[in-house]
Amino acid sequence: TTYFEETPVRENAKAYDSNEIQKPNIYTPLKDIKADFLEKNQGHYSTSTPQSRSKSRYQSSTEKQSQPLAKNDGESQNGSHKVLTLLLILLISVLLLYVVWSGIGDGTSSSRDAEILQEFRARMKKLKNTYQSQDPNLWRRTHVFLEKHLNASHVHLEPAILLFTAGQEAEKALRCLSNEIAEALASSQNATTIRINGVDKAVLDSDIVKLEVDTELSSGFREGKKVAVVHRFESLPAGSTLIFYKYCDHENAAFKDVALLLTVLLDEQSLRKSLSFQEVEEKVRDFLWAKFTGSDVPSSYNGMDTDKLSGLWSRISHLVLPVWPEKGLPLEGCT
Repeated sequence: TTYFEETPVRENAKAYDSNEIQKPNIYTPLKDIKADFLEKNQGHYSTSTPQSRSKSRYQSSTEKQSQPLAKNDGESQNGSHKVLTLLLILLISVLLLYVVWSGIGDGTSSSRDAEILQEFRARMKKLKNTYQSQDPNLWRRTHVFLEKHLNASHVHLEPAILLFTAGQEAEKALRCLSNEIAEALASSQNATTIRINGVDKAVLDSDIVKLEVDTELSSGFREGKKVAVVHRFESLPAGSTLIFYKYCDHENAAFKDVALLLTVLLDEQSLRKSLSFQEVEEKVRDFLWAKFTGSDVPSSYNGMDTDKLSGLWSRISHLVLPVWPEKGLPLEGCT
């Protein structure tokens, strides 16, 4: 019988068991790591929470602040709308007042214009009955021409220029009739007449006469006179007549709401009634050419020449009308 020693085997077994018990546990470090990780995460969450809270508070405070701003913007917009509305109402009111006032002014002006025309027609009718020897065309043309001037009282583009002419036998009729027509036109506008006599200035220096005529016309028109009569235009010194460029120009006359009546007394004794108006105009033109550009007329830079006279004639010959002798006129003055 063989006996094995039991002690070494048991000791080895015990040693093995003890080694097995003392074997390290690999799961323990993982638990520790997980615990540490959770603790760190909890710390992170705990530290981030106040930031998020502060952020939410900031947002809420911003929203609270934006609410008053939006309210103020709405109030300012309402204020702007009110101001614009008031301005619009004010503008409409001004326009309405202007329209009403213009209507009243136009009505007053129209009424005044009608009164002027009515007065002028009445005066011209009276003159026609007094000067019965005159050509009916003289009255018709004069009436139409001057009425057109009166109708354009608000938009005058040029002055009204008339030239009356006659032979020696009709000198008194020429003077009286031109004065009467000028008075009829001026009085209908509640104005007076400027009168210039060329015979009184015939022997004066041309430059002096030019200055005198310019002064009389400009001062008279500025004072409100509406008509000027220049008697015996042919007797004025030739160079002085160039001043009428200033007053008779079609486009650039110094005064456009006035009328100028010029008279020319021809050298011949009588003016035939058989002459047409065109022939009468040509006769006056030739007479002034001989009078103002003859060899006995002194020439100078400021004096008259053919070109200057041609320009002057185009300005004063708008309407040339013959005047015939008239019976029954008083020896002194005019009716």
